[in-house]
Amino acid sequence: MANLNEIYKCNLCGNMVQAVGSAGGTLSCCGQEMELLEPRQLEEGGAKHIPVVTKEDDKIVVNMGEIPHPMEEEHYIQFIILNVGEKIYRANLNPGDEPKAVFDINAEPDEIKAIAYCNIHGLWHD
Repeated sequence: MANLNEIYKCNLCGNMVQAVGSAGGTLSCCGQEMELLEPRQLEEGGAKHIPVVTKEDDKIVVNMGEIPHPMEEEHYIQFIILNVGEKIYRANLNPGDEPKAVFDINAEPDEIKAIAYCNIHGLWHD
């Protein structure tokens, strides 16, 4: 059963979905059940993968990693998601982009849960 805001990936085609509700059943793609992506943490080697959230004026800035994450064609941060109370914000990134996102949100960093997806190393949270 998919729970609210969980992220799932098809291991055949790479499609990804984020659950916007929780009503039972399973998510499937390409004829098989999708994999629930569990966010990893710093203890698992995330110096380049943990989102670092700061506030600058009335904006929230998310830098990817204590050491900037590579943004190469074969290895990059695909997206950053912020959960702020009941609201969700997402920035999609591409190879060659700076490994950060700026959100026009007036909130405090401790009110925010950040999640990022590396196309090689999976889902990470702050």
